[in-house]
Amino acid sequence: MTDTNTQKIEEVLTRGVEEIFEKDSLLKKLQSGKQLRIKHGIDPTGPKIHIGRAFQFWKLKAFQELGHKIVLIIGDFTATIGDASDKQAMRKVLTEKEVKENMKDYLRQIGKILDMRKVEVRYNSEWFKKMKIKDFVALQMIFTAQQTIQRRNFKERWDAGKPIGLHELDYPLFQGYDSVMVKADIETGGSDQLFNLQTGREIQKFFKQEQQDIMTSKMLDGLDGRKMSTSWGNIITILDEPTDMFGKIMSMKDELLDIYFEIATRLSQNEISEIKNSSNNPRDIKAKLAKEIVRMYHGEKEAQKAEEEFNKIHRDKELPSDMPVFEVNKVNYPPLDLLFDSKLAISKNEAKRLIEGGGVETQVEGLKLKVKSWQEDIKLEDGMIIKVGNRKFIKIKLK
Repeated sequence: MTDTNTQKIEEVLTRGVEEIFEKDSLLKKLQSGKQLRIKHGIDPTGPKIHIGRAFQFWKLKAFQELGHKIVLIIGDFTATIGDASDKQAMRKVLTEKEVKENMKDYLRQIGKILDMRKVEVRYNSEWFKKMKIKDFVALQMIFTAQQTIQRRNFKERWDAGKPIGLHELDYPLFQGYDSVMVKADIETGGSDQLFNLQTGREIQKFFKQEQQDIMTSKMLDGLDGRKMSTSWGNIITILDEPTDMFGKIMSMKDELLDIYFEIATRLSQNEISEIKNSSNNPRDIKAKLAKEIVRMYHGEKEAQKAEEEFNKIHRDKELPSDMPVFEVNKVNYPPLDLLFDSKLAISKNEAKRLIEGGGVETQVEGLKLKVKSWQEDIKLEDGMIIKVGNRKFIKIKLK
C-alpha cells in the first residue's frame, strides 16, 4: 500500500505544477493506495543536469516517498533525434558516441536525489533498435501532419520559412511509444513537454492501454531571466562546486527569488515565508536561498563553507582561500588565448566580450589593473592573479 495522506498528495499535485491532465483521475489513483508507475524520460543531450531539470527528479522523489514506482527512461535512442519542444531551429543531431559520453554519469547525478535502488531504469534503444519499419509507420498513422505542424514552435518556424526536419515531427511518437513499453500510469515533464505527453496518451489508447495521466511543471529561468541554456552560461548544474553554485545564485536577478524558492528548494511554504519576512534586503534572502540549494546537493558543512567564502571575497574584498593554478611557460600571452586556455571563458568570443565589458583584471601584490584590450598581450608574472567577473580566479605559475 502507498501513502494516501491528503496533505502530502496535495503538495505533490500543486507545488511547481503548471498543469495536470486529468486531475480527477490522477487524484483518484493516488488516493486508491495502489502503487503507480510514474514515468519520466530524460535525453542525455549534455553531460550535466541543471537545477531546473533537477526539479523533475525532486517531484519524482515526492512520488517515491509516497511509495510509487519511478520508471526512469534514459533516451539513448531519442537523444540522437532531438526533442524540438522548445527549439526555434533544428538542433544539432548527436551521434551515438556523443550520447554515450553524455549519459555515463547521469545515474550518479540523479542518485543525488532519487533512491536509485527503487528506480526502474530503462533505455529506449532497448525497443527502438528492434522496431520494424511497418510498426513505425503504424505509429505515424495515428496522427495527421496538421496535428503536428500546428504545434506552437513548429507553426512559428513554418510561418517564418525555417526548415523543419521530418525526424523532428516523429519525436513525439517515439516519446509516446515509451509510455506503451513501460505501461505508464503517470508521466511527468516540463510545461514545454505537454504535446509529447499527450501524444503518449493517444498511443496508449491505440494499443488499448489505460491512458496515462499527465503532470507538467513550471519552467525555471536561467540566472539572467532568460531560458536556462548552457550556451548562454546562465545555468546552475547539480555538479557545480559549492562555492561556484553559491556565487551563481547570488548573481541572479532579484525577481527570480520566488520561483527559485518554489522550484529549486524543498523548503515548506512556512519556511519560505519566514525567510522572506526576515529581511527587506534581497541580498540577505538570496544568501539563504543559495545556502539551501548548496546544502541540498553538497550537505550542510559545504553550504556553510560556501557562504563564508562568498562573504570573504565579496564583502571583505579578500582573495579566495583556494584558487586554480595555471602553469605557463611563456611570459607574454594573448588575452583571448589566456582566458580560454585557463577555462576562465568557455570560448574566445566570450573572452572578448568579457574584456570589452571591463570584466577582466590582473592583480600583483595587491595592485589591480583592468585588461582593457583583447589585442595586446598580457605580461605574466609568477603569482599573478587573473580575475574574471566576481567569481572566477586563477593564479599564474611560471614554469
